[in-house]
Amino acid sequence: MPFTSVRRRGLRAIVRAGLLMVLLLSPAAASAIPGEGAEWQWPVSGTREVVEAFRAPAHDYGPGHRGIDIAANVGSTLQAPADGVVAFRGVVVDRPLLTIDHGAGIVSTFEPMSSDLSPGAVVLAGDDIGAVATGGHAAAGTLHIGVRVDGVYVNPMLMFGDVPRAVLLPCCDAVTPGGEPAGTSP
Repeated sequence: MPFTSVRRRGLRAIVRAGLLMVLLLSPAAASAIPGEGAEWQWPVSGTREVVEAFRAPAHDYGPGHRGIDIAANVGSTLQAPADGVVAFRGVVVDRPLLTIDHGAGIVSTFEPMSSDLSPGAVVLAGDDIGAVATGGHAAAGTLHIGVRVDGVYVNPMLMFGDVPRAVLLPCCDAVTPGGEPAGTSP
């Protein structure tokens, strides 16, 4: 592999790690870090089962999964995971959804779900906010939860306190400018 592509890949990884650290250490996300503040309540009763995990995109418009899909029976009641104000309720591209603004730049979205709440309604953690519905890209029997902090999608599991702190490990062998592995002589 040419040195320039290794260097570019390494630089991208460093930039992504730096952005993640900025998000995790920002005042808006401080309460989302386990042990640093209140954790959100799980929005459905029953076991906590993540059917599809969060996959961060490599860039703003890249592929990924900007939330989590959790097991939730169609018709199950949903509760607000934290205090907030309903920012949007409606259908977007065949997906019935509800968005809650929790303040401090934190916004959550739940889909597919039906609700009678209107934008501007104040909700407290644990309040009923609607029911799991069908539609959109989420498989029947699942609920998609997306969370944005200052407009950037983050792993919702950070809010629920289920993501252990990361430990950074070396990711690859060092390569010299000549393309040879570090520590070897020609």
